[in-house]
Amino acid sequence: MPRIIDVVQAPDQGLEQMVYRVPESGPGDFRIGSQVVVRENQTAVFYRDGKALDTFGPGRHTITTANIPLLIDLLKLGTRGQTPFTAEVYFVNMRDFIDMKWGTPEPISVRDRDLGLARLRANGRYSMAITDPQLFVTKIVGTQGLYQTSQIADYLRGIIVSRLTDLLGESKAGLFDLPALFDEMNAATRVKVAEDFAALGITIKAMFIQSISPTEETAKAIDERAAMGAIGDMQKYLQFQAARAMGDAARASGEAGSAMGTGVGLGAGIGVGAGMAGMISQAMQGAMQPQQPATPAAGAAAAVPEVMNLAEAATYLKVSQQDVLNLITSGQVKAKQIGSEYRISKKALDDFLAS
Repeated sequence: MPRIIDVVQAPDQGLEQMVYRVPESGPGDFRIGSQVVVRENQTAVFYRDGKALDTFGPGRHTITTANIPLLIDLLKLGTRGQTPFTAEVYFVNMRDFIDMKWGTPEPISVRDRDLGLARLRANGRYSMAITDPQLFVTKIVGTQGLYQTSQIADYLRGIIVSRLTDLLGESKAGLFDLPALFDEMNAATRVKVAEDFAALGITIKAMFIQSISPTEETAKAIDERAAMGAIGDMQKYLQFQAARAMGDAARASGEAGSAMGTGVGLGAGIGVGAGMAGMISQAMQGAMQPQQPATPAAGAAAAVPEVMNLAEAATYLKVSQQDVLNLITSGQVKAKQIGSEYRISKKALDDFLAS
């Protein structure tokens, strides 16, 4: 004999619990005359065969054939008697959820006009409310098979990350321009997400992007680009990398404590040395050919990178790094902060000197 649930309620539904299921697993057996107790900020939705059917708002209700017409039609029950019927009841939390977190589980790869390709991480917060509980149960419970709060939050987070990825691709904004566009991106992401949430019976109340930052690999590429001044000059880049490799090989040969370690270090040094010798030979051959003398202005421009770090900016201004930092924090020189580092354009420094 199945156990009949005479009182249907969810007194233990937490403030952060979106959906509470009765019974907790499997279908429940109900009958005409059972009591449904719905508290404030709750809506009870009867569910059967993949469909969200009749709903009950706050208050105490007695199940009759009049207040569950959809379920009665589905089951084809008579209008008299206490015939048990099988269903599930989902108590939907109707309060505002104001501290929902989202973030990218994996870095987002985007094209960047300065770096070519950048890998970014983003995170933020949003607030929402379930405004159509019947639609919510149909789409989330029926279609997706989710009713645990953590599962629902993961699903919603995936929607936000997908829309943000689309927005970053459409905007074509460079990494260094993104901090100045947070307000616009907040609004645009909210508009994109609102339609998706509405299709689930959810209204989004607020949307905030707290951070968009490069991954460690992208940050390293930014540092190398700044150190080189212009990484687009392949010859200079190869010379820079070769010099670095030679220094690493020399340290390896000096630190090796065994004959094998010494041999590896010397071998690396010899290989890099041969490469450097080829470069030097090409440079000497070029020097023997007549060349047009470079103008002083052109030589000076090539020596100064267009984007500098604090040390390079201090050298350019012939002041200390602290002096440059003071100019940035006071607003006299415009700069972009990336993590704990600053990047300053040569134009910003020239504008300051000209002011």
